[in-house]
Amino acid sequence: MLTETAYAKINLALHVRRRREDGYHELETLFAFVDDGDRLSASPAQADTLTTHGEFAGGIEDPFGNIVAKALSALPHGKGWAVELEKRLPVAAGLGGGSADAGAVFRMVERAHGLPDDWQARAAKLGADVPACVLSTTCIGTGTGTDLIPVDNGLAGAPVLLVNPRVGLTTGPVFEAWDGVDRGAMPGGSVRTIALEGRNDLEASAIAICPVIADVLTALSGTDPVLARMSGSGATCFALYENGARLQAAAEKLAKSHPGWWQMAGKLR
Repeated sequence: MLTETAYAKINLALHVRRRREDGYHELETLFAFVDDGDRLSASPAQADTLTTHGEFAGGIEDPFGNIVAKALSALPHGKGWAVELEKRLPVAAGLGGGSADAGAVFRMVERAHGLPDDWQARAAKLGADVPACVLSTTCIGTGTGTDLIPVDNGLAGAPVLLVNPRVGLTTGPVFEAWDGVDRGAMPGGSVRTIALEGRNDLEASAIAICPVIADVLTALSGTDPVLARMSGSGATCFALYENGARLQAAAEKLAKSHPGWWQMAGKLR
């Protein structure tokens, strides 16, 4: 049996530069990954099957038509696989959950059979975040996010807390509500510099649609983080901390003040 973690994706910075003629947006983003997420396993079978369970499995409306099944169909992987997905990440949350699941499938296929030379193009057809999620290492994404440049992660091992108010937020409306203002390129330098000096240009439009995101950011900012920011198109926000003790204190504080919010604690990979 093969097992793999679908690592939660966060955008340490996300700069939206312009709307393209094809309807997509030109982006500059710094992808990073947390050392926890959904969990997948696969074993040989007569045909491909997918079973789902876990806290957020109910958010997958069509498990046989979702991105995990599409990832299996996109790659040669033998006669068939029986895949089990434990859905631990919230759906439509800015964590690349579905893309992370697809990335985990690609890595399992790589271990079992190897990947075709055009794997990145196949991954990109499934979603803009999928190529980065296959790698699940810190990298800069440009274009629609599919053109990747690996970078040394000086923040590797940094404690990170993910918080979601248990509100789903689909990506399309957030991008559509972006005001179209180019606020400048993502800064250069180290991963830490880019994270601290960068921004998420989708925060304002996401908050306009889902105001509770502002409450999450305010709550996280009150826990003495190095950085608190929304990830992707929301609604999940993250905070980085100097050490595990500060993260633990923050997690306990938020659990008391907002017991209904979802949390996941981990470290940057």
